[in-house]
Amino acid sequence: MATENKVIRCRAAVAWEPGKPLCVEEVEVAPPKAHEVRIKVEATGVCHTDWGFLYECGNEMEPRPFPLVLGHEGGGVVESVGPGVTAFSPGDKVIPLFLPQCGECECCLSPKTNLCLKNWEQTHQGVLADGTSRITCRGQQIHQFVGVSTFSEYTVVPEPNLTKIRADAPLDRVCLLGCGVACGYGAALNTGKVEAGSTCAVFGLGAAGLATIMGCKAAGASRIIAVDVNPEKFHKAKTFGATDVVNPKEHSRPIQKVLVEMTGGGLDYTFECVGNTTVMRAALESCRIAWGTCVIVGWTEMGELSVAPIDILLGRTLKGTYFGGWKSVKSVPVLVEDYMSGRLPLDEFVTHTLSLDEINQAFDMLASSKSIRTVIKM
Repeated sequence: MATENKVIRCRAAVAWEPGKPLCVEEVEVAPPKAHEVRIKVEATGVCHTDWGFLYECGNEMEPRPFPLVLGHEGGGVVESVGPGVTAFSPGDKVIPLFLPQCGECECCLSPKTNLCLKNWEQTHQGVLADGTSRITCRGQQIHQFVGVSTFSEYTVVPEPNLTKIRADAPLDRVCLLGCGVACGYGAALNTGKVEAGSTCAVFGLGAAGLATIMGCKAAGASRIIAVDVNPEKFHKAKTFGATDVVNPKEHSRPIQKVLVEMTGGGLDYTFECVGNTTVMRAALESCRIAWGTCVIVGWTEMGELSVAPIDILLGRTLKGTYFGGWKSVKSVPVLVEDYMSGRLPLDEFVTHTLSLDEINQAFDMLASSKSIRTVIKM
């Protein structure tokens, strides 16, 4: 291609400092180095985690280096590849992945986890394997969020952080499989391992929560209780499979006591999809003693979860999930196939489609619960 081995000038939404709105700027994206791939981002979802790392930095989220290009839920087309890359070619449709799968580390070789430690420390500090970023603006290095940065028209990602998908997949839909939908859906199927006929409760009805409901339904749960303080989300929850809806604001007692009474002793599975330690405690205490399982899906880094030992000693299980337990590179193309065949809904998650210039509007709608997923078309 004409741009191969050349710096590409394009637009990106840059976070110059935490707590301030993003600025759409012209940036320079350098060619990929060894085992890296440069892609043209076609569409990206706006995830609550992006908002959190901008507006909760140092509060609920560990500080990240700024300036920074956020975005980690995207879909694009390979523009060029660096030396040593064999799995991708220009023109391939791809989904970048914040969780890599190198296929070689101890975690990748184990069936017990989907984690991968390849370049983990570097990408979580906003740089690639060599300790630098491929994005600059105004002569300054711009950090890349978890090695991805899909709020840029072009970006460079490590080869293990990328997966190839079928050529006819619509990127403005399957991009959602890069984070939220995959996380929630897998939390029920892979991490919780929900059983047919079981009872479940899902706390928080954002994209991850709705996808968790979808996973519980796919697993054959007999009762799925959706819990949220915003009743406007209840209709959508029922669309995805919720059998009951509960608003904690409508009850004078703690929500865990309400749910235990509703279910005659507690639920088989509960899922916390908010990222709030108080809600996590409520989800755990909503589980049935002896065998109830609570799965933490919501992301937070700096809060402390206080658990009474008796809640665990009597047989409850508390566990977390990362990217829904999917082995990322191998699993995401399968999820794309499920969407294309009609087995996995995605369209229903998209409530708004905006341009890159409207990225701050997308954040505002997310923070005010006026959207489920906004897709930015680049």
